Amino acid sequence: MPLIAILVVFTIFPLVYNIWLSFHEFVPRRRALEWVGGRNWAQLWADTRFWQSLTVTFIYFGIALAVELVLGMAIALLLDADEPGFGFLRGILTMTLVIPPAIAGMMYLLMEDPQFGVISYVLKAIGLLSPATPILATTQYALAGVLLAEIWQWTPFMVLILLAGLRALPSEPYEAAMIDGASPWQTFWRLTMPMMSKVIAIAVLIRGIDLFRVFDYVFVMTSGGPGTATYTLSLYAWQQTFSFVKWGYGATLSLVMLLIVLIIANVFIKVAKVRW
Repeated sequence: MPLIAILVVFTIFPLVYNIWLSFHEFVPRRRALEWVGGRNWAQLWADTRFWQSLTVTFIYFGIALAVELVLGMAIALLLDADEPGFGFLRGILTMTLVIPPAIAGMMYLLMEDPQFGVISYVLKAIGLLSPATPILATTQYALAGVLLAEIWQWTPFMVLILLAGLRALPSEPYEAAMIDGASPWQTFWRLTMPMMSKVIAIAVLIRGIDLFRVFDYVFVMTSGGPGTATYTLSLYAWQQTFSFVKWGYGATLSLVMLLIVLIIANVFIKVAKVRW
């Protein structure tokens, strides 16, 4: 009964209330919710800002997930050893995960400052960035600047999951491959990747769900700017709900985001044949 009560209070009731709210809208002059039927849902199709934010969200989602997966696997392979000090290095990886995302975003906001930021200084010193180009205030580079904070903080999460999978792999297939003269590249693609496929699928699924609702870094570092270069769907839903006091439309946006995540996650589970 306590578990059912927790499920009802913190999951079922908010979901049902959000669905109910999506068919209403707050009217400031009456200070009350008013029934609007399907107006909020119909408004989505003509809302260009919604489609722009959805596009930015998918771009952010795809780039961050791909980079974190590749870096995570590379670092996990490097740390998959019992040499002295490697246990300490694996423990250090957890340090970024305990930092609140808003704090990490503020750190990178300072490091990418055009006047005294260390990242801006290094990029200018090696000629990749002109002195008159601020990273977070330039449409071309703003999303990449936000992605730096995301990738820095959450790549260790992928490393830890993939490293746990690597440490659990049996040694016999590798010994047989070494006897047969297989190269390290062949061993990786013919043995490691097939045996790690389920672990990789779980890591991608968990990280992908979290990535799609990104809010903290964008809100702290750019607030969606410049223009709509970093305007994600979560930020748009928050703005509609709390800045413009459109509670019904904000609820509709959040439900659309939930539906997209559910569809993508279930398709991925089906394709990757993930078993819980």
